[in-house]
Amino acid sequence: MLTNKSILITGGTGSLGKALTQHILSKYPDVKRLVIFSRDEQKQFQMAMEYPANQYPQLRFFIGDVRDKDRLTRAMQGIDYVIHAAAMKHVPIAEYNPDECIKTNINGAQNVVDACLETRVERVVALSTDKACAPINLYGATKLTSDKLFVAANNIRGNNPIRFSVVRYGNVMGSNGSVIPFFIKKKKEGILPITDLNMTRFNISLQGGVDMVMHALEHAWGGEIFVPKIPSYRITDVATAIGPSCEQVVVGIRPGEKVHEEMITPSDSFYTYDLGKYYTILPATHKWKLDDFINTFNAKLVEQGFAYNSGDNDEWETVESLRELIKEHVDSTFEV
Repeated sequence: MLTNKSILITGGTGSLGKALTQHILSKYPDVKRLVIFSRDEQKQFQMAMEYPANQYPQLRFFIGDVRDKDRLTRAMQGIDYVIHAAAMKHVPIAEYNPDECIKTNINGAQNVVDACLETRVERVVALSTDKACAPINLYGATKLTSDKLFVAANNIRGNNPIRFSVVRYGNVMGSNGSVIPFFIKKKKEGILPITDLNMTRFNISLQGGVDMVMHALEHAWGGEIFVPKIPSYRITDVATAIGPSCEQVVVGIRPGEKVHEEMITPSDSFYTYDLGKYYTILPATHKWKLDDFINTFNAKLVEQGFAYNSGDNDEWETVESLRELIKEHVDSTFEV
């Protein structure tokens, strides 16, 4: 799929960007070019040390910000596929700095769309979040807007064969700023802060996120929002898995935070199809025939009123399974 193709990853020095880089370089050694586009020169320097130029001549590092459309357009010259992973993602920081979040997550998304259309990119996959579903915080609202921009971009492409799609998933286990690394660091203090005893979250590994992006790159017809079928965890189980002897102290929900996360609402059910491993929310308008899509992917329309919520999930991580996952995906030296 990626042989002799050129790929650009915005936010390429982040957790998922680095996982995508490792996956692409190992699985597709014949990739023509892989461009890491990000604004953090220190992270680019550190990443370049991990991938020496003499061993990975196809890898390029491009300093730039998605707020800068001209820079994006220059970076995308000759690019076939774009993975948009750049975002401001910390809920409390976005609440305190709303204009900065809007500039990156909304204006930046539109810049990516426009630059892709102008440079004849073939396929674009944008990363979303469960917080974009029925958002109650600014971060979620900006990501919902970003989702809408990428889905609608398929309507303005004219004769351009480009395809835009979105992948939406829950908390990535072990990603920068996520709860598990935070709890591991706090464990030595003997106290783990719990926002709410009933809080739940969806859980996906970095590799699971990578697999979703690759699935969308290969199979998207344009306009889909892909949602994985993944387990949930209770925040109290995470705390117990990491620090069973630690005191769990309730500190209250942070600004803009939900007790349970959603990825599909009942209102989405009219356009949501079960693909087996994933659900997909289809756009209300599209340039392809729905019957062809259903037949190709054996897609089944979900029941009206169907919702996908971390608190009502059918699949759950346990304390034991969380410990195994932490050791596998976060810290191989982890011990209780």
